[in-house]
Parts: sequence; C-alpha cells; structure tokens
Amino acid sequence: MRFALLGSGSEGNALVVEVGATRVLMDCGFSLSETVTRLARLDLVPEALDAIVVTHEHGDHIGGVARLARKFSLPVFLTHGTLRSQQGAFADIGAVSEINPHLPFSVGAVLIQPYPVPHDASEPVQYVFSDGSRRLGVLTDTGCATPHIEAMLSGCDALVLECNHDADLLRNGEYPYSLKQRVGGRFGHLNNRDAAALLARLDNSRLQRLVAAHLSHKNNTAALAVGALHEVLADAEDRICVATQEAGLPWCEIA
Repeated sequence: MRFALLGSGSEGNALVVEVGATRVLMDCGFSLSETVTRLARLDLVPEALDAIVVTHEHGDHIGGVARLARKFSLPVFLTHGTLRSQQGAFADIGAVSEINPHLPFSVGAVLIQPYPVPHDASEPVQYVFSDGSRRLGVLTDTGCATPHIEAMLSGCDALVLECNHDADLLRNGEYPYSLKQRVGGRFGHLNNRDAAALLARLDNSRLQRLVAAHLSHKNNTAALAVGALHEVLADAEDRICVATQEAGLPWCEIA
C-alpha cells in the first residue's frame, strides 16, 4: 500500500492511494491539464485511476473532479449534501454514487471508511483508506477535532494531518477580520497547535509516516508545522514530512 499527494493547499488538493492494481484519487482541485501533469510526476496517467472520492464541495477540492471524471469515465463517490450543492456540475456524469458518511465501502482492493468532520460545507467528510491490514488516515479541512475523529484516526499506519495555520500568524496577518474568524473558527481549519493536540490524543503506536498538509502560504511555515508535530512525536523526526502546494508529496510506502 502506498500514497502520494498531487498538491496540498488552498490552490488545489488531490491525493492518490494505491493498493495492488487499484488506485483511488481523493479530491481534485486542479484543472484537467494540471492534473494530468501532476499525475505524470507519479508515473501515472488518468486512465490508471479507478475512482474519485470527494471530501466536500469547496473549489480547491472538487473544482477538477467533474471534468476528470467525464473525460476518463471515472466513477465518483460523494455525500448527498456535497452532490446536492454540485448537481449541475455532475448532471451528465452517470457513475456518481452517494455515500453514507458513516458506512465503509470499497473500490477494488481499497477499503474506504468515510467520517464526518466539522467544516463550513454541506456534508463534509474525510477518509481512512485500508488494504485490510494497514490504514492511511486523512484529515484536512476541519475546524476542530471531535471524539469521533480521534476514534477514526487512532492506530493508523500513516496519517495526513491538516496543519493549516499558526494561530499567531493568522491573528496578526493581513486577512480581513471575517476571514480570520472563518479560518480559525470551529468550522474552518486546524491550526498547528490543535493538530498537535489531536495527534497527542491518538494511538500512534503503528504510525510510520506523518504528513503535515494544507499549509497556508500566508499564515504558516513548514518549520512551524513540523515543530508543533515534533513536540508530540519527539523521536519521529525522520517520519514527519510536509505536503506542499507546488510539489505535493512523492509516493510513500506503508509497510
């Protein structure tokens, strides 16, 4: 089992999970040509994908999904609330499936467990991917942690965790007050401190790789995000990395 990120941030997000011959794309916030280019960095073509799963309807996550699915006849999985907010975009795509945010499903060899998160979208979810023995947990675009989120992410072998902003940089930065309130609120994005606090409450005994994701260009730095996580996993410096907007993250094997 392995995974990679095509890019992570407010300008576009996409993550691919591979188990055997099955490849699932989570979100696609890039144009069609940019998606093809970024897949090529991973030695993939769109035809190698088996499905797209969607977290929510914000453009940096769903903006390229319909075009990619239409062009390459890919099935799409998303919640009722997300689909309802995007009915026009998906009206002519036949293979669209509504998922229950609490019930697992599978695409080929990839087992997929959605779970709801607090975010300012219609019915947002995040996902845990598995091959039956190893688990990759993904959490971005949530304003706060919940006991259910903790239960979903405990015991993962790899974790992609939102470290969107440094609270002080956001507070003292150039964003207008309303945007600061949205980003830093309970339905916004996790800051470094809260991401680290969540991490500290998880069972990390199996954790092989921790990826800091969805970092803000203006309100965070890689050093601040990694530093906060390293305070929790003091002996895991070689297991912590950052997914960037421009380069994403190359393939990571989960042993």
